[in-house]
Amino acid sequence: MKKLVIFDLDGTLLNTIADLANSTNHALNKLGYPTHETAAYNFMVGNGIDKLFERALPEGERTQENVLRVRNEFIPYYDVHNADDSRPYPGIPELLQSLQSKGIQIAVASNKYQAATEKLIARYFPEIRFTAVFGQRQGISVKPDPAIVFDILKLANIKKEDVLYVGDSGVDMQTAANAGITACGVTWGFRPRQELEQFHPAYIADSPEKIADLV
Repeated sequence: MKKLVIFDLDGTLLNTIADLANSTNHALNKLGYPTHETAAYNFMVGNGIDKLFERALPEGERTQENVLRVRNEFIPYYDVHNADDSRPYPGIPELLQSLQSKGIQIAVASNKYQAATEKLIARYFPEIRFTAVFGQRQGISVKPDPAIVFDILKLANIKKEDVLYVGDSGVDMQTAANAGITACGVTWGFRPRQELEQFHPAYIADSPEKIADLV
């Protein structure tokens, strides 16, 4: 039995793609750049917002200066609109409640910037007592660097073999491998099952109920 489950946020706990797409398109439009269909953003997110903006910008415009310009338009807008269309995936609130009732620690490891990560978790899961809610923090490398996982392990005081890491992307599977912990890919998120399979996670779950069984 696992003692700690670490969840990715976007594409794993919450379907946030519409708000991310709308906010990025708002920033691009303000700066005179072309926008993208919502579905295209499934393959732009996952490596932090700076990488999202770099991918969203036209080729030839992907400079650090332009990424910063997009960021400066995106963050004030997203801070207001990040819960317009975002929702927990079906079965996720019940899964978290079930884990908590069994005394299993729960944590979040996201590449979303810290303030938005905390805001969304507090809004959608107010009754869950998370051991840690970590997003992208200043001076800490983003996933797939395992630093975020190691910070959670210190707080939880849990051994690696007692941890399950749950995420929807290859970045998440790499993060778990780099941290030396068991990975479970989920198929309801932003990336296709084939991407998960490329990284050979110990498990792939098609429903939150499967994660409860694994734990």
